[in-house]
Amino acid sequence: MTEENKPAAEDGGTAVTVAEPAPAAVPTAAADASPSASAVPAPPADAAEAPAPAPDAPATAALPPAEAPVPAPDAPATAALPPAEAPVPAPDAPATAVADVSAPAVPRDRRVLRAVLRWTAAVLVLAATGTGTAYGILAQERTDVPGLSTLSDGRWEYPRLVKPALPAGAPLPFAEENPGEIHYADLGKLLLPAPAGGRPDPALRTEQGRVSVDRYLGEYAEEEREALREHLTEARVRQVVARGWTMPDGTRARVFLLRFHTSAVAGHYFRTHMSGGPDMALRPEGVEELSSVDDAYDPRAKMLSTERYVYDEAAPRGPVHVRHAYITAGDTVAFVVLSRKGEVPRVPFHQTVVLQNQLLG
Repeated sequence: MTEENKPAAEDGGTAVTVAEPAPAAVPTAAADASPSASAVPAPPADAAEAPAPAPDAPATAALPPAEAPVPAPDAPATAALPPAEAPVPAPDAPATAVADVSAPAVPRDRRVLRAVLRWTAAVLVLAATGTGTAYGILAQERTDVPGLSTLSDGRWEYPRLVKPALPAGAPLPFAEENPGEIHYADLGKLLLPAPAGGRPDPALRTEQGRVSVDRYLGEYAEEEREALREHLTEARVRQVVARGWTMPDGTRARVFLLRFHTSAVAGHYFRTHMSGGPDMALRPEGVEELSSVDDAYDPRAKMLSTERYVYDEAAPRGPVHVRHAYITAGDTVAFVVLSRKGEVPRVPFHQTVVLQNQLLG
């Protein structure tokens, strides 16, 4: 203790007590602060902020308890710590914004998908319905479909035609190895079958359709029969078969087939009596005067290697109308005749001629 301090001690003990420890406390705080500051390995950017709270910690301890709860210096220190920087959501904000912008697109895509699925289902249903309807229409007869039915043109409903089988080794009638153009098939099976609704003619219901020459000649007028008989006798006709029926409208149909030995003999009989000019002198039974060529018959309805003449009774007619036709095919001559009181329908007559021609061709 210096001399300058002595008088101060005499004036009062209190001043001495306060002045003595004060200088000693200051260097101790400074000494403690310097090692802690040098030991912190913080980066240079944080060095300026780190020393600021360091002196406050001892000072806070030396102050009375009333000043300890002050938290103002702690806020900068907490912000400077590394863990405080991790939860900062600043970089996530753009991502959140992008998610918010794209979020409405998900429901829109779903709505589009649902709309596409609905339209696809509708198209499939319509396609299935249309297919079923088309199948149902095609499966029905045309006359059973409302709006598509057509009035019948009067044709008859014939069964499906099938040509008879030939004997083993027999050639077809118009083959090169068959110069006589002979039909080797059963002649009765070459007859046109009766259509649906046709009532068989009892006079022609014989075994295998065979009939006599006289029965055939009975289809012609009385004055025509003798000349025809002589020619058939000279030509030695081999076989005559026939089939007849009556339709519900009263139309009577008869079909005769005459087989000769060769096509040349059959052709001679045909050209002598059945073919000719526009008017046919040979009169079938029931024709009043004569028959004329039927101009309404379609000339395209023909078969190769066959020949036919189609006639219609010319006016004036009697009570019975007669239509008839002749067909020659190789060794066979066909005679088709339809008759009816009033008028014979044209369509079924032409139909019958065409079908019989197909069986012989």
